Amino acid sequence: MDLGSLLFPLLLVLLAVPLFLSARKQKRAMAEQQSLQNSLAPGDKVMTTSGLYGTVADASHDTTIDIEISEGVVTRWLRAAIREKVADTDEAVVAEDKVDEVDEEPTTVAQVAEPLDHNAKK
Repeated sequence: MDLGSLLFPLLLVLLAVPLFLSARKQKRAMAEQQSLQNSLAPGDKVMTTSGLYGTVADASHDTTIDIEISEGVVTRWLRAAIREKVADTDEAVVAEDKVDEVDEEPTTVAQVAEPLDHNAKK
């Protein structure tokens, strides 16, 4: 056996193994994402692929899901747009406390300027 006859099978193995492992990793990630999207239930806090945070309001549809992004504001999204479930953390409580502190300060009222009359002669 010469070096040339061993080189081809060795290169084949060196290229095939990483491709096989990469395909398995990608397949597992897709299965985990599908499992997440199928397990969503009303009340779950989620983040979309575009970075929008919200609470699942309705998960009864096969391909879409309704997310409440603000109190009383519900939007419909494709299930595939859900990136992850978000756990409630102490940071959210701290952020709410800071908002309460800001509300205690006196508020200022913005002044509105008179509209411009573009047809007026100077």
